[in-house]
Amino acid sequence: MEVMNGHKKWGFQGNPELIASSISVRGVLTKLMANRNKDDKRPTIPLGRADPTEFPSYRTTPVAPDAVADATYSYNFNCYPPTVGIAEARRAVAEYVSKDFPYQLSPDDVYLTAGCTQAIEIVVSVLARPNANILFPRPGYPQYEARASCSKLEARHFDLIPEKGWEVDLDSVEALADENTVAMVIINPSNPCGNVFTYQHLKEIAETASKLGIFVISDEVYGHLAFGSNPFVPMGVFGSTVPVLTLGSIAKRWIVPGWRLGWIVTSDPNGIFHQSGFVECMKNFLDITTDPPTNMQGALTQILKHTKEDFYSKILTTIRGAADILYDRIQEIPCLTCPHKPDGSMVAMSFFFPFLVTGEAKSTTT
Repeated sequence: MEVMNGHKKWGFQGNPELIASSISVRGVLTKLMANRNKDDKRPTIPLGRADPTEFPSYRTTPVAPDAVADATYSYNFNCYPPTVGIAEARRAVAEYVSKDFPYQLSPDDVYLTAGCTQAIEIVVSVLARPNANILFPRPGYPQYEARASCSKLEARHFDLIPEKGWEVDLDSVEALADENTVAMVIINPSNPCGNVFTYQHLKEIAETASKLGIFVISDEVYGHLAFGSNPFVPMGVFGSTVPVLTLGSIAKRWIVPGWRLGWIVTSDPNGIFHQSGFVECMKNFLDITTDPPTNMQGALTQILKHTKEDFYSKILTTIRGAADILYDRIQEIPCLTCPHKPDGSMVAMSFFFPFLVTGEAKSTTT
């Protein structure tokens, strides 16, 4: 498209895929906030973004800021870090994640990122190639679709079944996959559904992906934030069945989303990621992207090793209470329904039924 300015023609324009990426959570919220009635003095309740720091009942453990201060004042972390992350921090993540595994991860299985958002960008960008497609959950986290659109990676959507506690419709996964499918994404505990997958269902997901010859990307940014009847089980437990990429961060469990420190972990005892060249491609991408701040990486070992259990328990109690209140209040509103009581993460999926003049109900997700 040519743009006229005076007598000169300008032939450039922005990437149209970035316009499509306004489906992201940030894009939608930015538009909503920009279109608020500026004359309305009522306070705005932030329900669209899972940022616990908006509320005074959520505070990180004192271990975390102390660790950052110690790392900063040591003057040992003012340098550029290795693009894969500082060795000591990678070792700490490997030990932290391995606590729930039947095998021990190596520091070489860990790649540090600027939060889980960058982890999504890295993984989707590395997978993008002509004709490739990737399977996303529906409902899901829009950041995946936005990033896939920018990378020209075809997105296909399998359903989550509300009547079964938002379990994956494995039949739809099998129907969608073909020879160009590279991976499927699960989010556990779920954003936006608030469910936690059982061990048995995760096992079935692993077996289905293995049969299809695709690997699993497990978004576990809400890992361990499970407060219902289902305990949190990391997908990497099934790494011997199917290769698993785990995306995680300190954002939610430690109540510090603004610190932008996350990781990608390869759970792959059979070495398939290395054999396929995926690890080499990911390292090459890390060479051309930004790194998480070095002092934050320097603080990570202390944060992961010295946070006390009573901090985790307090946060879970607070989230459980908030989920109970939300679910009970939704039941009192005739036009809202929540098909599954949240038992994990910091979000819930409900449906809005605006009644038409005819008295019929129209379903819209919120």
